[in-house]
Amino acid sequence: VLLTYQEPVKYARKPGLDESELLTVPDGWKEPAFTKDDNPRGLLEESSFATLFPKYREAYLKECWPLVEKALGEEYIKPSLDLIEGSMTVCTTKKTFDPYAIVRARDLIKLLARSVPFEQAVRILQDDVACDIIKIGTLVRNRERFVKRRQRLIGPKGSTLKALELLTNCYVMVQGNTVSALGPYSGLKEVRKVVMDTMKNIHPIYNIKTLMIKRELSKDPDLRMQCWERFLPNFRHKNLSKRKEPKKKSVKKEYTPFPPAQPESKVDKELATGEFFLRESVKRRKKMEEIKVKQAEALTKKQEKRNKAFIPPKEKPFMKKTVKAPTEGKLDIEALKEKVKKAKTKKLGAPPVNPAPPSSSTSNKKKKNKNKG
Repeated sequence: VLLTYQEPVKYARKPGLDESELLTVPDGWKEPAFTKDDNPRGLLEESSFATLFPKYREAYLKECWPLVEKALGEEYIKPSLDLIEGSMTVCTTKKTFDPYAIVRARDLIKLLARSVPFEQAVRILQDDVACDIIKIGTLVRNRERFVKRRQRLIGPKGSTLKALELLTNCYVMVQGNTVSALGPYSGLKEVRKVVMDTMKNIHPIYNIKTLMIKRELSKDPDLRMQCWERFLPNFRHKNLSKRKEPKKKSVKKEYTPFPPAQPESKVDKELATGEFFLRESVKRRKKMEEIKVKQAEALTKKQEKRNKAFIPPKEKPFMKKTVKAPTEGKLDIEALKEKVKKAKTKKLGAPPVNPAPPSSSTSNKKKKNKNKG
């Protein structure tokens, strides 16, 4: 009998394409719930998970722990709270039938440790809800820059975070160095992308705008199976950080295969100037003369520096401001003449309160004086 081997058919896929995008789920389809009839014998071994929580969460966990015990008791999971060590532990019991229940319980205590309220964290026990804890503490080195980008993710009065929650149907909690997300799988994927891009200095508003367009396109049944790239915005970086140019630019010399010329030694320089053949006494005298010249130059410089303090500064000449007469308009000579006449007729001093009429005797005296003159 001849056995023939047939190679499996390999379909060509685009590089970087996620397999989850190729899967399509029918509308309204829901996975059936896992019941005790599916696993009547239970689990063979006991499984347990533990997680630490910060000191500031102690009061809240102490308050809501009875609710946690009640919620996990329905899944036959035993939780325990250790306030001395600051840890929470969950473990399976003999009655536990769902093998994945312990994983959900582990996620529940993780979310509670990351400041997620119990009302939201308890949703993880549902089949269609998952969680994702994104660590953002090590993505940015500079602490100030990290705080700014984290605040950008939250937005003014939490508006950016609220928009992200509405578009992805997820609950998002930003706390310290982590971002906790809780919701459907497709929404968690988008939340992680937005958070990672924000930490890479890409503003979340760009991703939110893309999500809004995608949501509108998904409503149209004709466009559901088509490529949406033509509708989605293509954002580019406008402000690229340019590298600062150095003040002193080093110019590279042209390459030559020959080595540089050997520098002249002290003896070679003396031979070139003729000093080598002089006597020792002459050499010494010449050296002393050079030192004396240098000392004289240094002395004159010092003297000039000292005398600078005694030299008075030059005063600027005082110039009187002269008001130029307006040459544009012509002078009105007639008006000036009238002003002069009025000034002559005016008497100096204040006029009397009750001016008395001139008497007849005084008027006669004035007339006589005039006639004599």
